[in-house]
Amino acid sequence: MSSTLSSFINRGKALLTPNSSSQNLSNGFTSAPEGTLFPKVDSAVDGEDCDHDCESCEVKYPAKWSIDEDEKLYGFVKGWATHMIVATGKTDWVRDVADEKGSVMEAVEKCGVKPANGRLMLSASNMPVPSSNVDHPKGAEPTTVLLLPSFTIVENVTPQSVPTLITQYISPSSTNTTPLPQPAPPSSDPTHPAPPITPESTRTGTPTLPLAPPSSLPPPLPPLIPFRTRPVPHKALILLCSQKTRDARCGQSAPLLRKEFERHLRPLGLYRDLLDERSGGVGIYFISHVGGHKFAANVIIYRRRESGGEAGQCIWLARVRPEDCEGIVKFTVLQGKVVKPERQLRGGFDRERGLVSW
Repeated sequence: MSSTLSSFINRGKALLTPNSSSQNLSNGFTSAPEGTLFPKVDSAVDGEDCDHDCESCEVKYPAKWSIDEDEKLYGFVKGWATHMIVATGKTDWVRDVADEKGSVMEAVEKCGVKPANGRLMLSASNMPVPSSNVDHPKGAEPTTVLLLPSFTIVENVTPQSVPTLITQYISPSSTNTTPLPQPAPPSSDPTHPAPPITPESTRTGTPTLPLAPPSSLPPPLPPLIPFRTRPVPHKALILLCSQKTRDARCGQSAPLLRKEFERHLRPLGLYRDLLDERSGGVGIYFISHVGGHKFAANVIIYRRRESGGEAGQCIWLARVRPEDCEGIVKFTVLQGKVVKPERQLRGGFDRERGLVSW
């Protein structure tokens, strides 16, 4: 395709995108025009090298790495309300994860029950499956799901219990366009003191602070449906598309980016591997196809609000390379800023400011 024709098509898409002007959505949220959703790094505030690639990065993509560098990114991500991430213990899946026989993903697609609070984005992930699932017949093994933006883990989910999960947990929960709940004031009642800070334990499976499920979730279900819920212990999540059955570039880029993200998170004491349940820190998960693999690598970052609780921001980047990881950690994960928005920002939301990209 000639550059002239490509430029003409991209200009047409820009005219048709719903983000060409601000739109009012539900709950007072607004569709943010390009350049207004997240702050861009500023050399006057963030240092002269804030937008420079990492000079110490030794991780490289394959020599023949090639992606779409021309098509407009921002504003073309389809809006979603809840992101459901299913633990499978794998880093690659069948082409459509809903075709995984006997899986929770298949049940979500085929059970006939849809969330009442908006579109559900479904992802399989490399989160480890419970060791107890080997004691159950195939197709009835319990697994774990992670719900965003509520930052909630639900355990003991089976394909058969998916309709109940959707109606009792997902539908009543917060969405990407739900105003953030007000944080509870610190306790001044001596009979109910704040929980003590205990020494960090590396892999006990228990957060260092006793955390309560978000207020947006309903009361626990009866014992006949033994779901267990707990908050995600991490302050932020980095999700990397790793599904090579959809595109080989995703399978190549995900482990390279994880290695480089880990290199920059470890010195800060923020890296958390798949079994590390210490509170705080940053979890890194591989997930299934999210769309736009021609813009690989896709990186989705969920950031908790400063006071904890639910996700305040989701920042969806594309065209990410290993040399971008230092800036993404320093500015995007830790501060909610974007280093290269014109080239990399696909979309996301900011619940603190009531803005979305769709």
